[in-house]
Amino acid sequence: MPRTELQEIGRGGEDRALAYLQQQGLTLVERNFLCKTGELDLVMRDGDHLVFVEVRERNNPRFGGAAASISPAKQRRVLRAAKFYLLRFVKMPPCRIDVVAIDGEHISWLRSAIIDQM
Repeated sequence: MPRTELQEIGRGGEDRALAYLQQQGLTLVERNFLCKTGELDLVMRDGDHLVFVEVRERNNPRFGGAAASISPAKQRRVLRAAKFYLLRFVKMPPCRIDVVAIDGEHISWLRSAIIDQM
């Protein structure tokens, strides 16, 4: 199925985030993990840690920028998808949920940006 223009833009942001994180020493485990509870843009390894990465991109800061676009509902969906992903492990690896916020040409890597408060 062909991608929409918005999906192509999102894919470009994920490509930029992936390249940035790889430059920081992380390695890709999986991309665009889909499950019944949501989607994980990137699953990476940072040393011993499994890192779930939500990528957000905004070209216009009018509504608060990329990081501000992660609503509480979106945070819950990412948490549920990460928990679903972790069901495959017998022993839980240390993990965290990061956000890569892309505002125009500026990339911000926010470690442990989403914390499980359920």
